[in-house]
Amino acid sequence: MTDTDVDIRSLPFPEALRWLRENGEPADPRTDVDTASLKSRFPRLAGVETRDLTVETPHGRQPARVYRDPAAEASGHALVWVHGGAFIGGYLDMPESNWVALELAARGIPVLAVDYTKCLGDVHFPVPSDDVLAAWRYARAHADELLGMDADALLLGGASAGGTLTGGAIARLRDAGEPVPAGLVSVYPAAHPDGGCPGEIPDPTSPTTQIALNYAGSAEALADPHVFAGLGTGEGFPPTIVVVCEKDALRPSGEAFAATLADAGVDVTLHVEPGADHAHINEPSDPTVLPTIEAIADWVRAR
Repeated sequence: MTDTDVDIRSLPFPEALRWLRENGEPADPRTDVDTASLKSRFPRLAGVETRDLTVETPHGRQPARVYRDPAAEASGHALVWVHGGAFIGGYLDMPESNWVALELAARGIPVLAVDYTKCLGDVHFPVPSDDVLAAWRYARAHADELLGMDADALLLGGASAGGTLTGGAIARLRDAGEPVPAGLVSVYPAAHPDGGCPGEIPDPTSPTTQIALNYAGSAEALADPHVFAGLGTGEGFPPTIVVVCEKDALRPSGEAFAATLADAGVDVTLHVEPGADHAHINEPSDPTVLPTIEAIADWVRAR
C-alpha cells in the first residue's frame, strides 16, 4: 500500500499508529490545498505573506510559519496556532494549519503556526506539550518582530489534539506562575481522556481513550489536568472560545470544558457549528468551515 492509497483516519488506532511509525506522514491526495491553490480559490488570501522558521525546543527543532497580511485591518491580537492529528500526525501544510492561518491573517489576525513532536512509539507527554510551550515562549520573546504585536496581545489556540495541547499548556503556564495568553481558541478539543464521555472512567476500548493513553503515556497521566485541561478546575484560564461541532463524537468534551471554565468565572464563549463534524476546518470546501473561521475572528476582534 502506497502513502497515496491509505486513509489513516479509516484505520483502527493501533494500525494507524504502526503505519505512521513505519511510513511517515502520508501524502495528501487533494491537489487544491497547497498555498498557491488556496490563494487562487480564495482571492482574499492573496495579500497574506508567510515566512518559515524553526523553534528550538527541549526535544529538538520544530518547524513554524508566520502569517501576516500588511493590508488587513488589524484586530489588535495575534495567534499562536497548533494543528491536530491525534498526536500522531499532522503538519504545517495541512489545511487545519495552513489554510486556517491564511484565513485568519487575511482578517487582521497574524498567526504563528507551530508543529510538535508526534507520539509515535516511545514519545508521550510531556514531549509535545513541551514543544508547544517552547513555541509559545518563543512567540512571546519575539512577538513584535514576528507578529507586530506586544507579547501581552498574543492568543494561543489549536484544533483537536492541538486544542488538547494548548489547554494543557495554559494549565502548565498558570501553575508555573508564568503569564498566560490573552485568550484561548480551542476548536473541537479532546479536553478529557475519553472525549465522548467526559467525567466517566475512560473506557479502554474507546478509540478516543486509546489515542489519549498513547499521548499521556500511562494510566496515571490520564488523570493529570496538565495533560487534559478539562480535568482541572479552570481557574486562572484566560478568556476562551470553545468551538464544537454538532455531529462530533468529541462534542461532549468541548461542552464540558466550556462549562468548567464558566463555573470558574472565566469569560467563555461556546460556539456550536451546525452541521459540522470533527476536523471540518481541515477541509476548505466544507460549507461549515467559514462560519467557524468568522466566529473565531469575531471573538478575537471583540477582545
